[in-house]
Amino acid sequence: MIETVVESIRVSLVTQHRVVILKEVNGERHLPIWIGSYEAEAIAMELQGVTATRPLPYDLIRTIIDDMGGTVDRIAVTDLTDDVFFARIVLRRDGREVEIDSRPSDAIALAVRARVPILVDDSVMDKAGVMLSSDEEGESGADDASSQPELERAEGVDEERLSVFRDFINTLDLDDFDRKSGN
Repeated sequence: MIETVVESIRVSLVTQHRVVILKEVNGERHLPIWIGSYEAEAIAMELQGVTATRPLPYDLIRTIIDDMGGTVDRIAVTDLTDDVFFARIVLRRDGREVEIDSRPSDAIALAVRARVPILVDDSVMDKAGVMLSSDEEGESGADDASSQPELERAEGVDEERLSVFRDFINTLDLDDFDRKSGN
């Protein structure tokens, strides 16, 4: 398993689709995962330290787990089948480990609240991991069209299946919607 962090959440100005970008902690590959707008907002709010006036579902889930004597240990993006990502939320309670099937977006929203590792299976990163070749630190000007990231071939990536991600990421406005995790 590869440890990752939420590098950013990006929005396409053309399609209004959201993508969460996970980045390897000890590497250069990124994993783009399309997510819903609600989930994107929930993740971004937590990363920015914004508290909702009432608990969001992910806050509620964390409270229930805590109140029942459990802890969120980690989440893992475990599979990519037919362009659909799969994840597991790993809980600990009374010395026992429990795995719960989840959408990656929900698992990530819970992970950022619980401040636990976000792991990606090696095979998933090999299938869908990409190298972003543009200036990832945001040093380029907002008006510079060349600041849009181009995806480079990561070892073992199926270019034809990855093209949908490349097209989507290349339509993103990175300067207006980039959400840094503070790492």
